[in-house]
Amino acid sequence: MRWQGRRESSNVEDRRGASGGGFRGKGGGIVGLLIILVGAYFGVDLSGLVDTSSISSGQSYQSSLSEQEEQQLNSFSRVVLADTEVAWEQYFGKSGQRYTPPTMVLYNYATQTSCGTGQAAMGPFYCPNDQRVYLDLSFYKDMSNKLKASGDTAFAYVIAHEVGHHVQNLLGILPKVQQAQQRSGSQAAANQLSVKLELQADCFAGIWGHYADKNGILESGDLEEAFNAAEAVGDDRLQKQSQGYAVPDSFTHGTSAQRLAWFQRGLQSGDIKQCNPFG
Repeated sequence: MRWQGRRESSNVEDRRGASGGGFRGKGGGIVGLLIILVGAYFGVDLSGLVDTSSISSGQSYQSSLSEQEEQQLNSFSRVVLADTEVAWEQYFGKSGQRYTPPTMVLYNYATQTSCGTGQAAMGPFYCPNDQRVYLDLSFYKDMSNKLKASGDTAFAYVIAHEVGHHVQNLLGILPKVQQAQQRSGSQAAANQLSVKLELQADCFAGIWGHYADKNGILESGDLEEAFNAAEAVGDDRLQKQSQGYAVPDSFTHGTSAQRLAWFQRGLQSGDIKQCNPFG
């Protein structure tokens, strides 16, 4: 991507360097993490159900990134956020509306949010309660080492996807889906709504890609990096990697094929009207 020397967003809150520590859920580490993850998704503070005392224990956090990598990813993330701002300002402006961008919070390991305690192990996430995108820059290495999705554009896709959730929030889609999930009556039905929400965010990320491609920001091979990233975070692939098989009823983000298809849909059309998996 052509990002060096370009405008960086000022809508960034840098919490890196704050003290951090281990994570212990009252029901066990993974149980605690799942509780926090569910809370963050539904915009509910469930941090009271887990023991987060160690987060503020004063232990120093050792980043997996070098100082140079931190600096580069810091600048890169701000440039990508700035590009999403321009892309969505153009869309909202066409209908006479004003786009209010999210704030991106950079942090290490764990941080407090209006949706509960955010954990880097969750990956980047959006909290609708405070309209912030939370990002631990070390996820860049996790994508490459654990998900086999490397490259600047792969990381940019992730940021654009989380900004897509913010756009859903501004348009009133996110709260409506959350209400529908609460009325759904079954976990399987709620999961299906979650999949559609995530696929729409992928399509919205594609709209950022359309803008970036149209304006000469993307270089040869960049789109392939984004495509690989979209496929890498499919529920079917992640479940097969972790447990050897997939359970479709438990999917919350969509299959690799679905995520790629909806990202490409937004990329090719640049039209938000084409991003409606709910129809």
